[in-house]
Formats: sequence, structure tokens, C-alpha cells
Amino acid sequence: MIKAADSDTKTLTTHNHKGILLDLAIYIAILFLIRELYVPEVGFIANGLFWSFTCLGVATWRMRVRGVTWKELGLRKPKSFPKTLGISVLILITVVLTIVIFQIIKDFLPFSVAQDTSAGGSKFGNLKGNYSLFFSIIFFIWVESMLEELLDRGFLMNWFERLFSKSSFATVFAVLLQAVIFGFRHSYDLSERSITTGLIGLVMGIAYVVSGRNLWPLIIAHCVLNTMSMLDRV
Repeated sequence: MIKAADSDTKTLTTHNHKGILLDLAIYIAILFLIRELYVPEVGFIANGLFWSFTCLGVATWRMRVRGVTWKELGLRKPKSFPKTLGISVLILITVVLTIVIFQIIKDFLPFSVAQDTSAGGSKFGNLKGNYSLFFSIIFFIWVESMLEELLDRGFLMNWFERLFSKSSFATVFAVLLQAVIFGFRHSYDLSERSITTGLIGLVMGIAYVVSGRNLWPLIIAHCVLNTMSMLDRV
């Protein structure tokens, strides 16, 4: 199993597999069930933040039970800000290249991939040419981006890794499983959107491991990526 570079993660070597399995069962159940609660009157962003903050509360609760902090999972001050930005740029480049490669090979896959039929930008309102709306919601998009990194790479991936800690491939399993869940919960089907999102999760998961398990490069890259996506809708 690949080990974290920072000494703060040493506390994660103590495993209670039944407890970790319980944590995951509670968290994943909430992760999907909470999305059944949708209030159309407040809009998609407010609902999304409600879902994410609820999951954050559940994850923090289970972390406290296990004696783990967010700092140990990677929410700590980077040792070098320029290096952090450099890693974020590399992550962005890798994500873009991965998506381009997928677009090239998707028609040659041994299974059919459903096209994304969702109306671009409709869930955020009429963004076309509406920069005032863009600037009014972009901060909340950044908050959601940060929450996704905390929950998917910080909590979920580490808990999967602890669950499979007896295996030599625990980190590989953790990276793959969190990417699958990340992709599926964005679309709930085998579509171009779910696969693309899953590939982004895969790149983020690998980057989290190889960059020393600091969440800030991933958070910055995720915020920039979502900003670019939103600008493309304007």
C-alpha cells in the first residue's frame, strides 16, 4: 500500500475494519438518500450545498469517532504555495488530456455510452450572456468544489483504503472506488457525463496520493476546472 508522505497520517494505520465498514455504510447511504430531498423553490445550488454539508457533518462525526482530523486527511497548510500551484496546473492538464483521450476512444468502447441530454446550464439558471448571474453563484460553486474534494478524496478514499488495508492494493482499490462513486452520483447511469466525471475523480485520486496527500492542490484545480465549465456556459 502506498504510504502518505506526511507524518500526520500515521494515525490512519490503526484499523477497526468493522467500524470502518459501518462508517462507510452510514456515509454512502446518506450520500445517496439525501439527494431524494430536493426543494425546487431554492434552486439547484442551495440543494447541492445542503446535500454536501449534510455529508460533511456525517463524515466529521465518523472521523471524530475514529479520532481522525481533517488536517490528517490533507486539509493542512501547504509547505510551498508555488509548488502547490504547480501541482494544481499539472492536475488540470492531466484532467483535460484524460477527457480528450476519452472523447477520442469513446466510440470504440465495447459498450454503449449514453449521451448527456441535460440542458447545459439550465440547473444554474439562464447563464448565457448573464455575467451577473455567473459572479453571483461562482463563490458557491467554489465552496461545492472544496466540499467534494474533502468528502470524495479526503474522507471516502481514506476510509476505503483503511477498509482494504490488509490488501497490498488497498490504495488502488480506494482510488478506483471513490472515482466510480464520484462519477455515478453525478449522473446515476453509464453516460458520457458519469464516465467523464469518474475520470476526473480518478485523476484527482491519483494526484492526492502522489502529491503527498495534501488536499489544497486538488481543491484549487477543482475550483478552476468548475470555473472554466461555468464560463463555457455563459
